[in-house]
Amino acid sequence: MIRYLSAGESHGKGLIGIIEGIPAGMPFSIEEINHELKRRQHGYGRGGRMKIESDEVEVLSGVRWGKTIGSPICLYIQNRDWVNWDKGMGVEQIFNGSIPPVTRPRPGHADFAGAIKYGHIDIRNVLERSSARETAMRVAIGAVAKQFLRIFNIQIGSFVNSIGPVSLNLTTETLNDEELLLLAADAEKSTVRCPLKEYESEFIEVIDRAIKKGDSVGGTFVVFAVGVPVGLGSYVHWDKKLDGRIAGGFMSIQAIKAVEIGDGVRVGEKFGSEVMDEIFYEEKFFRKTNHMGGIEGGMSNGMPIIVKATMKPIPTLRKPLKSVDIITKESVLASYERSDVCAVPAASVIGEAVLAWHIAEAFVEKFGGDSIDEVYSNFENYMARINLR
Repeated sequence: MIRYLSAGESHGKGLIGIIEGIPAGMPFSIEEINHELKRRQHGYGRGGRMKIESDEVEVLSGVRWGKTIGSPICLYIQNRDWVNWDKGMGVEQIFNGSIPPVTRPRPGHADFAGAIKYGHIDIRNVLERSSARETAMRVAIGAVAKQFLRIFNIQIGSFVNSIGPVSLNLTTETLNDEELLLLAADAEKSTVRCPLKEYESEFIEVIDRAIKKGDSVGGTFVVFAVGVPVGLGSYVHWDKKLDGRIAGGFMSIQAIKAVEIGDGVRVGEKFGSEVMDEIFYEEKFFRKTNHMGGIEGGMSNGMPIIVKATMKPIPTLRKPLKSVDIITKESVLASYERSDVCAVPAASVIGEAVLAWHIAEAFVEKFGGDSIDEVYSNFENYMARINLR
């Protein structure tokens, strides 16, 4: 079993992640983690915080001479903005200076429910942890999962499918591994992670309109995994179903409001004969379509795993919405915190990390061992067995 915990506030000293269960002997690259962190920070429509932070990971434990050693891996990402918040976010001394309490909750954010739930009179106690800054550590943890999966030729990628009303209307049910990887490669060249060059300017135009209005805009993105073997996950218990875990992981990303596996909601508009992926055999089992997104009965079926997610517009607006002061109960305009206008491109990178983690989690459950050699041997034996059937 592998698991992780993270800690840290948006303007605290930094973010911590602890990963348990990564087998010993796995090649480990800090450079690859830092590359993923930079991908998360890029994207047209990101806010001023990205100009301050230049995220790099420090490994505090669990790795020696470029390989994991089987003990918990501890990752640390410094918040460079901490120097401006050392008093306002101090651990011991109460600072009664120039940082007033936040008492005007932002509609659409965790502010209101969090303050009521935990009894806070300063909403900063909520927004510091509920902030999407937390996803920097999730991307670092996902980067470790990607390094693990690559050993078994499993690759993760993503691209943005829509920004606001502008959509590529890309369908994925007939895309093979190579076509998906090509779309992801093209998305890497785009500031909005758009895989089709002719739509890139339209995505940017929508974001520019939101900037001029003091507004924000959301969109949709696709994350996929290719090379996933048949049989990850299980049908025997609700909490073992792979699609359930993946959907839960994606819904835990800030501002994600809908998740689809494969064709998702579109399958409800069609007859069964139109959306069930027929099975064929010519030296091996294969499908000609992938409406189910690579998962049937809670298990991977050997086709690419395809996840589509919808991100709402960022709830922090430069032209704030109406709210109520939680102390005085007076009608006010919501607080403003430095924020993005559009974070859909960044969310697709975060989605990659989430998908990588849950596939790695299911992979270790299926082929687990204390060393990477043991895991690889278990995997090879399984693949040899199923290829004989």
